[in-house]
Amino acid sequence: MPDYAKTKKPDVKLVILGDMNVGKTSLLHRYMERTFKDTISTVGGAFFLKQWGPYNISIWDTAGREQFHGLGSMYCRGAAAVILTYDVTKWQSLVELENRFVSLTDTANSDCIFAIVGNKADLTDTRAFAVEPEENGTEEKEQGPRASSSPAAPPKGHKQVSREDAVALYSRILQYKLLAEETCLPAERMCFETSAKTGYNVDLLFETLFSMVLPSIRRKEAQSDSPTVDLEECREVKGAKPGCCT
Repeated sequence: MPDYAKTKKPDVKLVILGDMNVGKTSLLHRYMERTFKDTISTVGGAFFLKQWGPYNISIWDTAGREQFHGLGSMYCRGAAAVILTYDVTKWQSLVELENRFVSLTDTANSDCIFAIVGNKADLTDTRAFAVEPEENGTEEKEQGPRASSSPAAPPKGHKQVSREDAVALYSRILQYKLLAEETCLPAERMCFETSAKTGYNVDLLFETLFSMVLPSIRRKEAQSDSPTVDLEECREVKGAKPGCCT
């Protein structure tokens, strides 16, 4: 991240939620640093600042351990988008999203966008295990899987969560939020399967969400354009000595 971006205030916030070991931190490292790292469980939370065009977007990585569960609602406060992450090879990780994590988003913005993301697709999908992201630091969207420059072993995991399961969860989240499906983004656009290990659909996930939160950023900018009082000018006027009458 450029040095000048670190000094700027975030224009909007995204939060990643999910059970431990589903790969939330690895997804962020893959997108931000273009690498895959075997990471330890996040303690509390951490955030990355991403410059996207003229905007700065903070992406919050939260702990999946139950002892840090209470912090989740604090991190979600004011979020414009939430990424609910599960492991495609572990059915319980999808169940935990509904049982433990969806309620944490009550502190997010009323127009918060939700994405349901099944990570570790390289373990079950031949399209995912052969993909590698660009290493030149460009931020283009992935248009689809491409051949890997090095051979990879075929998927060995058993897929326990289907895309239909994720779509059904998305519909239940809308019901929980009292939102009509016909007025919200369709599940087909908001349910992703990714691989932090190979980069499959990782760029697509983040770049799609960034484009979707632009209206939220613009509304915030419009509100900040309202008339304000120049406090420095007020201090100068207050400190001036009154003139003498003659």
